[in-house]
Amino acid sequence: MIRFLVLLIFMFLYIPIVYVVASSFIDGGEITTKWFVKLFEDRDIVRSFYNSLSIALLSTLFSVILGSFAAYAFLKTNKRFESLFYTPIVIPEITEALSLLLFYRLLSFPLGFYSVLLGHIAFNIAFVFIIVNARLSSQLRSIEDASLTLGADEVQTFLRVTVPIAMPGIIAASLIAFTLSWDNFIKTVFTTGPGFQTLPLLIWSQAARGVVSPSLNALTTLMLFVSLFLAYLYAKISTKRE
Repeated sequence: MIRFLVLLIFMFLYIPIVYVVASSFIDGGEITTKWFVKLFEDRDIVRSFYNSLSIALLSTLFSVILGSFAAYAFLKTNKRFESLFYTPIVIPEITEALSLLLFYRLLSFPLGFYSVLLGHIAFNIAFVFIIVNARLSSQLRSIEDASLTLGADEVQTFLRVTVPIAMPGIIAASLIAFTLSWDNFIKTVFTTGPGFQTLPLLIWSQAARGVVSPSLNALTTLMLFVSLFLAYLYAKISTKRE
């Protein structure tokens, strides 16, 4: 009985995904890839793709830099306020998104590319901090002390010891940050403005109007494959690191 219920749950979760993926490769009963070709003939889709990619890359870059240095600084100094970095993960995303929107309104900050980018960075820093902090906290102190004892100065120790130790965590954090930003919907829809649209917003707007075409299925499939590929890379890097 329990196995049957588990099977029903998995069917409920995954059959719609399988249907969307299959629909993006079928036209009149024949297997085709023309729906993916048509994606890049649509200017709205191309523009939304560029927006999503730009936001994901930039938010990943800034959040990895800020989150990694924050993790290193907290390990070297005081850990008293370390729990603040867990706040964006613990609180509901819609609450955080609404708080950002109200904050932007209070400052009269224009909504658009930069408001979405700042919102994604604020969210991703927490994940980067946790991943890099876990990587460094297990062995950093003793190895840095050994490096300094053997004659290396602080700069050499940071570049030749600290950075290589942290690099697997930084790469894993980059993949997680990019994935979270790439397909984020809630924070984006609250912080975007007129004229700026990402792929998740485009998919939602078309689906809300009842426009469910094979091209839309192809777009959803493309985003799904990107997210799964990044998740696979993260799993491989984490396994290799362990």
